[in-house]
Amino acid sequence: MALRPNNNYRGNRREEEPYRINQLIRGVEEVRLVGENIEVGVYPFAKALELAGAQNLDLVEISPKAVPPVCKIIDYAKFKYDQKKKQKEIKANATKTVIKEIRFGPNTDEHDFNFKLKHAVNFLKEGAKVKAYVHFVGRTIVFKERGEMLLLNFAKGLEDVGKPDDMPKLEGKRMSIIFSPKAIKK
Repeated sequence: MALRPNNNYRGNRREEEPYRINQLIRGVEEVRLVGENIEVGVYPFAKALELAGAQNLDLVEISPKAVPPVCKIIDYAKFKYDQKKKQKEIKANATKTVIKEIRFGPNTDEHDFNFKLKHAVNFLKEGAKVKAYVHFVGRTIVFKERGEMLLLNFAKGLEDVGKPDDMPKLEGKRMSIIFSPKAIKK
């Protein structure tokens, strides 16, 4: 039996360039030139291309919707590299929201409660959100008041490091509350 090639193969696909450069700038008679080593002003397209060639740089269309379009004489490879570097930096600095969950039963005793409270305090100090919930199994659903009191005591224990986003809510067999870390005072 012969193996069939995958029909979905389209070969190496090139990523489309976000900016038009040099001869790829079409349908333009005049451009506004900006950049270093150049007098800022409106030039005929051919003259702008000639100035870029004289400096061994590229003519890059920065703002195509402007009238006339704004172009810059720069090294395009270096420009693309700097853009990628900026995007990576923005992505690295973006805050990622982490939610840590802490589970209780309606009959959780004081030692377990304090142990879980200590963990929640550490999570909030690290900057993570904390979702505390009471899980009612079987007939323990009749102890809704105990679950609510447990979560309110938990909120009281966390009031120094975190604030509740809402009051405890019952969703099915779970009563939950979410805490956000308080802003750190400098």
